[in-house]
Amino acid sequence: MSEVDDAIAAARASWSRIAGDAEPVPARRAARRNQPLGRRLKRIAIADAAILAAAMVIGMILPTGIGIMGAVAVMALLIAATVVFAVWPAENAAPPRPEKLREVDLRALPAQTERWLQAQRRALPAPAQHLVDRIGDRLDTLSPQLGRIEPEGEQALEIRRLVGEQLPAFVADYARVPEPLRRVERNGRTPDGALVDGLGVIEREIAGMTERLAQGDLDSLQTRGRFLEMKYQNDR
Repeated sequence: MSEVDDAIAAARASWSRIAGDAEPVPARRAARRNQPLGRRLKRIAIADAAILAAAMVIGMILPTGIGIMGAVAVMALLIAATVVFAVWPAENAAPPRPEKLREVDLRALPAQTERWLQAQRRALPAPAQHLVDRIGDRLDTLSPQLGRIEPEGEQALEIRRLVGEQLPAFVADYARVPEPLRRVERNGRTPDGALVDGLGVIEREIAGMTERLAQGDLDSLQTRGRFLEMKYQNDR
């Protein structure tokens, strides 16, 4: 029974990753955008705690404590540390360059593409920003599946073409359009509209890739389910 249970659990997990991402998860989306802020706040907290701890130790050692001047110095250090770490660039803050995405390990490709895409987010119109968030969620769902496929196989090449090449190239093409022309209709569609339509196609295709990769688990779930019904329900 353990093998049956394991197969069913794996299939349900795969399906929940697909179906559960039909809508973007606000908490996950906010966490992605707030990662640099979180790192800065953590640095500030650590630096301020170290300054206060050092001041306490010095105050215990000195017979007269740190005094008024020492307290002023501590306050100045706290302010300086807060300002410095508030503006200090977060580690690994620079997104990867689009041409580098073609060389990234397949399992790391969704995360790296998502970092690059999030860096472009503010320059995109609001409907496209919404789709960027959805694509980010789709990439989160796709990523765990990639360790199960052949890195040089046809599935891997298809994912590389879409996620590592076509998606960045498409957004980069839009970014090169002069801002005043992005809302000017051309051939029945504005560049803003073309961007939104194209991102929608990419989002749906990534979802389809994830479902195809999970097809074996989904088939296994159905097969095992029928086996359980035949073996245990029909035996009663």
